[in-house]
Amino acid sequence: MDIKNFDTFIQVAELSSFTRAAEKTGYSQSTVSFQIQQLEKNLGIQLFERVNHTVSLTGKGREVLAYAHRIRRLTQELEKQLNREQTVSGHVRIAMADSLCSWLLKDDFQGFCRRFPQVTLKIISASTEEMFRLLNQNEVDMVYTLDNHIYNRTYRIAGEEKVNAHFVAGTGYDLGGGGLGGGESISLEDLVRLPFLLTEKGMSYRRLMDEKLAALSLEIQPVLESGNADLICRLVEQGMGISFLPDYVTREALTAGKIRHIHIEGFEIDIWKQLLYHHDKWVSPQMQAVMEYLSDKHCGGTAAGTRPFGGGKDKIDEIL
Repeated sequence: MDIKNFDTFIQVAELSSFTRAAEKTGYSQSTVSFQIQQLEKNLGIQLFERVNHTVSLTGKGREVLAYAHRIRRLTQELEKQLNREQTVSGHVRIAMADSLCSWLLKDDFQGFCRRFPQVTLKIISASTEEMFRLLNQNEVDMVYTLDNHIYNRTYRIAGEEKVNAHFVAGTGYDLGGGGLGGGESISLEDLVRLPFLLTEKGMSYRRLMDEKLAALSLEIQPVLESGNADLICRLVEQGMGISFLPDYVTREALTAGKIRHIHIEGFEIDIWKQLLYHHDKWVSPQMQAVMEYLSDKHCGGTAAGTRPFGGGKDKIDEIL
């Protein structure tokens, strides 16, 4: 069997299209069709269902896809072993929560660029729902979420970390009655009446906070909404209002004494940073390099790589 046929098979499976696979591989559509037919003949099975111009894997096709990925990885490892000076290069597309975009460029991103000068990135800011739409259509290579912990065997985890988030205010901001001194607090009912600066409605931790408040019959009407969490943090430092932000955004300002947490007893939200890619996606060298950087620097060093989600209730439907 020709190994190139397996590569073409992977492309058709990922793109769900002979036409798009031909465009990506540089082959003609007739060549792609011939390679798949040749592979089906060699294996003695049908790999794809072809109905009304749509292409989807058969049950046996999904089994073969797992082996095709293994063959591709082994071929890559062999090439790497034979040529240790091989340079990692290529383009990687990442969809992520808006407030994680600027964070990606912190924490030694310059070091990553020096190590992999021929790896280029495209970052797409999107809601969790949109991220998975892009991932399922192979329009991005991986997603970097900031949301509920997601369980779904369709996706594999490359890194994850639980994130704490708090209501925050500038150190001199007057909460009105409660104040910020001496560890005093304020009721949630009074807090939501104050001027809030928040990230965009429906996005990641903002959506989780709104859902938690709605369950308590409460709602915040912010005076400012922005996808730039760092900007919101700076405005909070200046006393422009209060906000609800992840601790990784506010850590420096908190340490410097520019802001402080507003403690609301019983108000806790389960938020996770998760780096995910599709179960059927071939992990290219450039993808592996980016996943290792993100998991080591931003997801607690999990670096699970090819470990699929296991067990538990499928929660992704709650988000999508």
